[in-house]
Amino acid sequence: MKKILLTLFFLIGVQSNVFAAVGCDLNDPDRDVKRLFPTSTGYKTDYKSLDRMGGEETLKEVEAKLGDKFSGIYETIDVPYTVYTIFKGKEIIGYIHGINQKGKYGGLQVFLAFDPKGNVLDFYYQKLTSREAVQMRSKEFATQFKDLSFVDFKTYNPTTQANIPAQISKVENVDFYSTLRAVKKNLILMNIFVYDNQGE
Repeated sequence: MKKILLTLFFLIGVQSNVFAAVGCDLNDPDRDVKRLFPTSTGYKTDYKSLDRMGGEETLKEVEAKLGDKFSGIYETIDVPYTVYTIFKGKEIIGYIHGINQKGKYGGLQVFLAFDPKGNVLDFYYQKLTSREAVQMRSKEFATQFKDLSFVDFKTYNPTTQANIPAQISKVENVDFYSTLRAVKKNLILMNIFVYDNQGE
């Protein structure tokens, strides 16, 4: 009986950890890397988390830069973030990083491809629940994010929706502002994980 109880406690603990930390990986890394970086010859994956990069202090830093508090299963301190480093031979030619974001009708998965200096090369949704978001799924919408960096989103406030980067045209959809929050959060995290807080 004691062994059964210990097993149950272990399984409950594992299950609670799974639900507490929801990461965001590419569905098909080989395909997606080649699509986003046609000249790439390979990639590696690194797993980051705020609890292993300063813990509460780093979390507070991210929240301050974001202008919003983290909440929910997508934003616990132990969420694993997967950074894909893209190579051409031995040269790093870019990175791919995606995050989960709570939307109006469900979760969004927003991915950005970066050049080695931290500029956005491409934007795309791996997941977008809203069926009404036709414009946001368009190539024209995605192209607006090209060449933007953390500096462009530095003053954008996701709680008040103030200071949208001039390059981004507003879309009348419930997940538009969720998308902008996701992009800013993505840029902040990559600035910490990869780009040594440039543009501070």
